[in-house]
Amino acid sequence: MLHYIGKRLLQLIPVLLGMTFLVFMIIRAIPGDPAQVILGQLASKEAIESLRASLGLDNPWYVQYFDYLFGLLQGDLGESMRTVQPVATEIWPYLAATFELAFFAILIAVVIGVNAGIISAWFQNSWFDYLAMVIALIGVSMPIFWLGLMEQWVFSVELQWLPPGGRDDARDPVSAVTNLYVIDTIMNGRFDQLGDVLKHLILPSIALATIPMAIIARMTRSSMLEVMRADYVRTARAKGQKMFWVVYKHSLKNAIIPVLTVVGLQMGLLLGGAILTETIFGWPGIGRYIYDAIQYRDYPVIQSGILVVAFIFVMINLLVDILYGLIDPRIKYD
Repeated sequence: MLHYIGKRLLQLIPVLLGMTFLVFMIIRAIPGDPAQVILGQLASKEAIESLRASLGLDNPWYVQYFDYLFGLLQGDLGESMRTVQPVATEIWPYLAATFELAFFAILIAVVIGVNAGIISAWFQNSWFDYLAMVIALIGVSMPIFWLGLMEQWVFSVELQWLPPGGRDDARDPVSAVTNLYVIDTIMNGRFDQLGDVLKHLILPSIALATIPMAIIARMTRSSMLEVMRADYVRTARAKGQKMFWVVYKHSLKNAIIPVLTVVGLQMGLLLGGAILTETIFGWPGIGRYIYDAIQYRDYPVIQSGILVVAFIFVMINLLVDILYGLIDPRIKYD
């Protein structure tokens, strides 16, 4: 196992190096001069050239790339051109916000998606099976921005049950410790704030969970149908075991591996692809952070933000591979 993990971590190095180079070249192909964007349209040519020199933008592209790479190897993600703050320090609150949102979204998707898939497989061709698969198809097809707006209109404007956006109440902001507000409110003993933070999480989490939930439900149903035709499942049912134990003890354990693969991929995608949800609900996450950096041509923020998301995505896939062996002892790693 340790040999396999070490091998995967070594394979991660060329992947991330290739990612840094591709991102570096692509963002510099975007029209616009960062110095011009920062100083504005009325800035003089001398001021723009001076800022370009101070930012190192007057150097050849390969010099800029190797300077960035050298700093990266030392753990330096660079400084934001716009705020002149270290990216490593500045990026964490945004990453924590997205991680918290993605975690609750994937939790909703797994709990509802897996159980819907199990029930659909057990009662194949029943009204619940047809209804669940139609809802799953709608969930996959439904645009997130439309669902988010409808949630705000119904639950925030009409019913006034839930806040329309943000992470907390601006009148009583959370005292950030880890920047994971659910944990911070518990650490601070502010359980009144905890309820408010959870209310702010409900709408964006549901909107973000819709597509993963539908995919997980369909994958769980397909995998469970295959497993439930196995001889050991028929034997367990013939012995009169309760449905709950047949499903969750015998069938699900053997059907969960392809579902786990989907969950890992969806979690990685949620971390990097939540920008629409974050924009609609005013959620200060990593997607909006990178999007704003693109608007200002803030190269260090764009490069480091995408690199961090890519690293997390690869590490989630590695964790999923490790879980395979823990769930199914028959899986061996060379």
